[in-house]
Amino acid sequence: MKYDVLVLGSGPGGYVAAIRASQLGLKTAVIERESLGGICLNWGCIPTKALLKSAKVFEYLNHASDFGITVEGGKADFGAVIKRSRGVADGMSKGIQFLFKKNKIDAIMGNGILKKDKKIEVTAADGTKTTYEADHIIIATGARSKELPGIAIDKKNIIGYREAMSLPTMPESMVVIGAGAIGVEFAYFYHTMGTKVTVVEFMENGLVPREDAEISKELNKIYKKKGMTILGNTAVEKVDISGTKKKVTVKDRKTGESQVIECDVVLSATGVTPNLENIGLEEVGISIEKGFIKVDEFYNTSVKGYYAIGDVLPTQALAHLASAEGITCVEKIAGQHVQPIDYGNVPGCTYCSPEVASVGYTEVAAKEAGYELKIGKFPFAASGKAAAGGVKDGFVKLIFDAKYGELLGAHFIGDNVTEMIAEIVVARKLETTGHEMIKSIHPHPTMSEAIMEAAAAAYGEVIHI
Repeated sequence: MKYDVLVLGSGPGGYVAAIRASQLGLKTAVIERESLGGICLNWGCIPTKALLKSAKVFEYLNHASDFGITVEGGKADFGAVIKRSRGVADGMSKGIQFLFKKNKIDAIMGNGILKKDKKIEVTAADGTKTTYEADHIIIATGARSKELPGIAIDKKNIIGYREAMSLPTMPESMVVIGAGAIGVEFAYFYHTMGTKVTVVEFMENGLVPREDAEISKELNKIYKKKGMTILGNTAVEKVDISGTKKKVTVKDRKTGESQVIECDVVLSATGVTPNLENIGLEEVGISIEKGFIKVDEFYNTSVKGYYAIGDVLPTQALAHLASAEGITCVEKIAGQHVQPIDYGNVPGCTYCSPEVASVGYTEVAAKEAGYELKIGKFPFAASGKAAAGGVKDGFVKLIFDAKYGELLGAHFIGDNVTEMIAEIVVARKLETTGHEMIKSIHPHPTMSEAIMEAAAAAYGEVIHI
């Protein structure tokens, strides 16, 4: 069968690209080997947020007395928490089926292999092989958990994010290797549910090490106060899974001292690696560079008619970015006038509690780029809404170019800040200045007025601190 667009993979890059292509009048099909929605909807973004919500509710119950409420006998049913998460994921995947039907997109279930002359051979579950062709083929096969050398994920003793979302019972103890977004979110979830959690991070800053240094420092302080063990600047040397207890040998990179940590399960959360194997790249002749597919600014690969988006590229492995890349790609295919994505204005979010959100330059990166800075911070401890909600941890930090007032970067840590960062993304897109933000009236009382106050702090005009 012939299509205008064939998409290999139905994650947030693939399914969004397909829907936009259909909206633009292109006959479209998506090839998926497992479940519509890909990792994000089935084993990533969505079900993890369901788990985190359960942990947050449990945390509220444990601190109900802080709000003048007495709750007796509150306990967590781990199995029910996992079941709810899977139910949310299943519902979202069915939602994609509805969107495909609404937009007249064919869902072709099976394992797809790229072929020359813009064709894909699909092997169905029963072994039947069918070849499809299209004028344009978009590769959106996503990524999987990265494995450290010598520490292979066996899905029982050493698990990845997928297994972490469906453990049959809650472990008494866990070592989380890696303190990026995935590691921190699971560390928060399991620690809150009652697991003894130790986080081991290779980079010096500890938790969320790629965020602005002040954000990382604040989250480390909050989680250590909660009782979580955090080992920054620490390397994992080996994991012994031969006994009932797993033994993780780690080494302090500064002192050179080693220690052995015992736990029930090890979660490897050191990032993701693209799914490029066995999809036909070599046969088609598509160029790979440093482990990723090489593309231009509109996602053309080295072979005409083949495109790539999402986690198979060396850009940030973020669902919303994959969606944006998919939309940009198909709009260019359809002949629209489109602008390349500004990769300097892509927000990043970590959905632990308190949440972390950021966009643009960190303070260190802005200085290294040669900017003279004006920096404003506003603590949620001074926010009336935060005080009323019992969520006074964290702050808003804004970084401006002192010369022109350009908003270079924003770094948030606090309750619900992942919902607030979009204001900054839009402000930067519109080239808003610091004084324009100060003069933009924010509602009171809200968490978001901390943004206005932080801008005012940068210019010596802050009111409430």
